[in-house]
Amino acid sequence: MGGGLLIAGTTSDAGKSVVTAGICRWLVRQGVKVAPFKGQNMSLNSFVTREGAEIGRAQAMQAQAARVEPSALMNPVLLKPGSDRSSQVVLMGKPVGEMSARGFFGGSGGPSSGKTPHGGHRQALLGTVLECLEELRGTYDAVICEGAGSPAEINLRRTDIVNMGIARAARLPVVVVGDIDRGGVFASFFGTTALLAPEDQALVAGYVVNKFRGDVTLLEPGIEMLRGLTGRHTYGILPYAHGLGIDEEDGLRVSLRGAVRESAVTPPVGEDVLRVAVCAVPLMSNFTDVDALAAEPGVVVRFVDRPEELIDADLVVVPGTRGTVRALEWLRERGLAAELARRAAGGRPVLGICGGFQLLGEHIEDEFESRAGSVAGLGLLPVRVRFAAEKTLARPVGEALGEEVEGYEIHHGVAEVLGGEPFLDGCRVGSVWGTHWHGSLESDGFRRRFLEQVARDSGRRFAPAPDTSFGALREEQLDRLGDLIEEHADTDALLRLIEQGPPAGLPFIPPGAP
Repeated sequence: MGGGLLIAGTTSDAGKSVVTAGICRWLVRQGVKVAPFKGQNMSLNSFVTREGAEIGRAQAMQAQAARVEPSALMNPVLLKPGSDRSSQVVLMGKPVGEMSARGFFGGSGGPSSGKTPHGGHRQALLGTVLECLEELRGTYDAVICEGAGSPAEINLRRTDIVNMGIARAARLPVVVVGDIDRGGVFASFFGTTALLAPEDQALVAGYVVNKFRGDVTLLEPGIEMLRGLTGRHTYGILPYAHGLGIDEEDGLRVSLRGAVRESAVTPPVGEDVLRVAVCAVPLMSNFTDVDALAAEPGVVVRFVDRPEELIDADLVVVPGTRGTVRALEWLRERGLAAELARRAAGGRPVLGICGGFQLLGEHIEDEFESRAGSVAGLGLLPVRVRFAAEKTLARPVGEALGEEVEGYEIHHGVAEVLGGEPFLDGCRVGSVWGTHWHGSLESDGFRRRFLEQVARDSGRRFAPAPDTSFGALREEQLDRLGDLIEEHADTDALLRLIEQGPPAGLPFIPPGAP
């Protein structure tokens, strides 16, 4: 059985995903055969593996960091929120129905499909999660697991399948990551540990400080005091690094009026920049589709929620969503739908992806996702959409604008294209484009041709860079994550944890779990 490590966090967005990816990249560069793992993920940002399984996009990114092919084993349970109270449950890459939060975490309310995955409750899925982890550990030298939220969610510990539940069952050592940029990191480390039961505390080996700015020597007295209070080692102090926003689990961190990336936009190759506005629709999914646009020199990408923000945009992207009908209503309520119609009438570029493509059509028949029945679309494309019970999960390959294109599909809506020019299994009418394919803009040649067409339609003297490789840029980002671990973490101590398990004799910090 291979070694293992669980990366937990003091909060959501503490840096678990990127630290897990960084450790995977560091290990694989040392010749270690490593795989990522997250027992249960809640995310609208997902990916389709080659065998047709849907998993969290963060785990797909971590698999790339580990230089292995992603699989359903790496994320056996995926929750895709459809409202504040319910989510679609994806088990081993396939949807098994909708479930209320109360039903999933231990109360009543199983999946609406009538199928109850392994008893219908979160705790009942622990066996599946552990079987996947065991299979990975039997195949790889090391498995780096990512937790979710905080391991000290005392109201959820009894049914936990992603933090201390799997750590205790699989005897995994745990390292807790804290975001010092938020403040209160020492209290967060101490409080997280002190709220765990003695059996769980015995697995918490120590901590990693994330996003530190300034002189690290000023932090060292606090690190020593933390060790005195908890008897635990700090395994790294990672500096704040700009531009590392890789495949976050959801769109909550994306500012509606901020750039898609923290790093400065590189100068354009041509005379003009190209402005891209992304409609920040409710339940936005796979917002990372526009990352490839943001990687182009001279392309400025921003998320918007007001019609006036579309006026100066050269391209408007209507992204995927887990609520097509809800997004359609939102666009109409906010006046964005009327502005999109004006753009289309004026020959100004609009791109709809997945749910965004569906709502650009003439008609939607939805008895499954929203159960709204017959709904009129925006009528910008000659398409009629019918929602099916079975989800389409695919990895299509095709051609558009004379270039090869790869993508992936995740949707319940089945599109009947009634006219227009064929475009990636969707269609194009004038300057309005629509496709179900996520990830198509990561195909470099196609992205360049598409941006050239957008520039012509918008009257911009913009030229895409001839040598931008999105895949190479992604590899550079993953190497930067590996460098952060190699240069700023105690890698020898981390390796001992992975190989040997939790240190013996870790002290108990009262009060423990209530």
